[in-house]
Amino acid sequence: MGIGMDASVTPIPDEPGTSLVQTTDFFYPLVDDPYLQGRIACANVLSDLYAMGVVNCHNMLMLLAVSKEFTDKERDVVVPLLMKGFQDTAREAGCLVTGGQTVLNPWCTIGGVASSVCKPEKIIMPDGSKAGEVLVLTKPLGTQVAVNAHQWIDLPERWSKVEKVTTVDEVRAAYRAASLSMARLNRIGAKMMHKYGASACTDVTGFGILGHAINLAQNQVASVQYKIHTLPIIANMKKIAGAAGNMFQLLQGYSAETSGGLLLSISRENAEKFCKEIEAEEGCPAWIIGTVEEGERGASISDNP
Repeated sequence: MGIGMDASVTPIPDEPGTSLVQTTDFFYPLVDDPYLQGRIACANVLSDLYAMGVVNCHNMLMLLAVSKEFTDKERDVVVPLLMKGFQDTAREAGCLVTGGQTVLNPWCTIGGVASSVCKPEKIIMPDGSKAGEVLVLTKPLGTQVAVNAHQWIDLPERWSKVEKVTTVDEVRAAYRAASLSMARLNRIGAKMMHKYGASACTDVTGFGILGHAINLAQNQVASVQYKIHTLPIIANMKKIAGAAGNMFQLLQGYSAETSGGLLLSISRENAEKFCKEIEAEEGCPAWIIGTVEEGERGASISDNP
């Protein structure tokens, strides 16, 4: 099958009816708690499997770059916490970290490889979206805005751009909400995709909601167009993004997310059931954010989302 939207799917030649599903990712720290950063990194790697409907990860590798600028004390504190956060999240997902690679680097990075061996019925290929379905999103947008605004609290020149529209308390609350969202696994969403018959899915990360919606639409067998009418955004991040100018492009749909939610196509009837059950399971909402219509493969956001 080759490279998929979010993970590669490779049939195993000597094991008919089974495939190896694999993905890899890494990034630089974006929160100030090393343990939480490890959790976010692991959740981000696993999310690519979940976007393909693969619920069970069978093995993870950790990829860790330790900054050569760390002092001995910083290294001895930060590195174990990064690793523990990553390992704890892997265990929460039902798998173990069995190896990996550690190197010295100018910058600290953390990521990994996630692998699963499964039968075709355990995989939801991201190409079955149909006109008449709706789009569902399982996590709010605005993580990049929240993380940056939190950093600006200690940077007077940056903070001056947004201090008229927000407060330190609002930004800290948004940062906490974003951190917890990024650290939350998309595993329950992947389970619900099978239960309620999702026809296509991707996860929302670096290209923003619209960038990933366009990529997903272009991958469909049917000629369909995604029309997004709602953008669920972390509280107060819309006004901060506006005050900061056009640097984030949040309302345009191009603000990068880290370990974002699943964006899936599903029947309207089942979408409502999906949203209700996932909130009951996780205590966090999911939203119907758009429609699937006949048309040239692409995506757009309404003028007043």
